[in-house]
Amino acid sequence: MPRDLCSRLSELIEVSPEVMGLGVFVAYTIAWSENNIIAADPFADVVDNLLKVSSLKYDINTLKDNEIIRAYRDFYWKLGIDPTKTRPSNEALIRRVLKGSFPRLNIVVDAGNIASAETLVPIGLYDLQRATYPFKLTLSAGGEVFRPIGGKPEILRSGIPILVDSRGIVMHLYPHRDSVDTMIGENTREVLVIGAGVVGAPVRLVIKAVERVAELLSMAGWSWCGESVIKPTDLLPALKSEGSL
Repeated sequence: MPRDLCSRLSELIEVSPEVMGLGVFVAYTIAWSENNIIAADPFADVVDNLLKVSSLKYDINTLKDNEIIRAYRDFYWKLGIDPTKTRPSNEALIRRVLKGSFPRLNIVVDAGNIASAETLVPIGLYDLQRATYPFKLTLSAGGEVFRPIGGKPEILRSGIPILVDSRGIVMHLYPHRDSVDTMIGENTREVLVIGAGVVGAPVRLVIKAVERVAELLSMAGWSWCGESVIKPTDLLPALKSEGSL
C-alpha cells in the first residue's frame, strides 16, 4: 500500500554522484486515491485564476529572461539541447497559459500542470503500479531503450540524466520527457510526484511545487504522505540558508 511507503519515503530515490555533478536535485512525495467521488471539476476555479494571474505576472516576450526559466534553459544547454528549438517543459506550459489556454487531461496530470505553471518548476508524475521501486536518477551508459510518450522508441547515447526503476525501465529523461511505460492514465491510483531541480532553482521552490501537486490532489479526494523528501540530502544546508528550515 502507498500509505506504507510513506515511512520509507527517503529510500525510494537514489541520486548518483555523476548526476549530482550536474547540479541536479529532486523533491518528491507519494499521493494515492481513496476512491472518493468528486462530482464537480475540483480545479475549475484554480485554472481560471491561474490564467488571470499569469497574464499579469509574466510577459511572453520576456519570459525567457525569468530567472527560473533561465536556470532550466541553461541546464538544457549543458545537456547539449538548444532551448530555443526545444523549450523546457515549464516554459512551454506557461507560454501556453499566457496565450489563454490550459491543457486538461485528467486529475493527476492537471494537478501537475497547475503546480508547474504556478511555480515554473517541471513536475514528473509516475504510476507506481506500473513502476518497481526503488528508483535511481543516474547517467545513461548508452544503449538503453527509452519509449517516450507520443514518440517512437529511442536508443540512448551515454551521459544523459535518466530516472530508472529497479527493473532498468527508463521512466524519464531529466527534466523534460516521460515514458509510456510509467505514464499516468485514467485508472492511475498511486502516484510518485517529482519536482525537477537544477542549478539556479531554489530548493524551497521545488519543494513547494511538489507539495502543491499533493494539495491539489487532496482537493480531488486523494491522500498523500504529508511530507516531501529532498535528494541529495546534502542540500539540506542550502534549504536552511533559504530560510525554509
